[in-house]
Amino acid sequence: MLLLSTSSLRWYWIHKIFIMAKKAWYDWLDLVIEHQDFDSWNFTYLKSLCDAFELPILSITAPEKGITKDKVNKIIKIAIETKAQVLNFYPPHITDKNMSWFFPYLVKTKRDTRKTINIQTVDQKYLLFVIPEFKNASLTEIKKITWDTSLNISSIDKSSWIDLLKALSILWNSLTNVYLNDRNWPKTWLLPGSSWWWISYLPLESFLMKLRTNWYKWYISLRVRPSEIWAWNDDKVYQNLEHAKNYYKKHFLDYK
Repeated sequence: MLLLSTSSLRWYWIHKIFIMAKKAWYDWLDLVIEHQDFDSWNFTYLKSLCDAFELPILSITAPEKGITKDKVNKIIKIAIETKAQVLNFYPPHITDKNMSWFFPYLVKTKRDTRKTINIQTVDQKYLLFVIPEFKNASLTEIKKITWDTSLNISSIDKSSWIDLLKALSILWNSLTNVYLNDRNWPKTWLLPGSSWWWISYLPLESFLMKLRTNWYKWYISLRVRPSEIWAWNDDKVYQNLEHAKNYYKKHFLDYK
């Protein structure tokens, strides 16, 4: 099923995002929580929006950095109130001084709540060329934390010798969420189908077909940059949301 990530429209208020998602015929949302977006932490407000628009939040994505045990618990509370089943966390960021929220706390939380708690893939960036921006962030390492993972397509850099199809094969038996977007180095979080055909940076079509033929039944979340979706122009937003949905249908739903 195709979810719309709220971060694709984060220049709008959450209420407007619900309106636009409903008008664009997206049936489910992936809520991306931002530290300074206080509405995204308000579980009562979020539940009221889900009920009013009949638009469920199925997946929740935590902030990229600055996570603590208390914030994990707040995110769990949001998931319980909105009935979201999948929660996505980044590996610890280098600026995070306290890693006690990560392992084994997420494993305990997964066991206690029976929620699917993913560790998501990240772009392998380095400070001073040697210090990784995220800790424990290789594909094999993130898989071992909770044995549930999210694959962000834009995080896959073929210069690292792991292409998109190889990443899929590594994560396959743990994969429960895919962030659908495209990449043209160095640009990331692009609309699906934006790769230059003569370079074919990411084999996106083949990737979606591979998901289909392997009977992938979990979530796919459209998550692109707001600038990619023209978030300052409502008409263009609807056109681009329709384009993304048609791309998903053609290469995943309708592929035989």
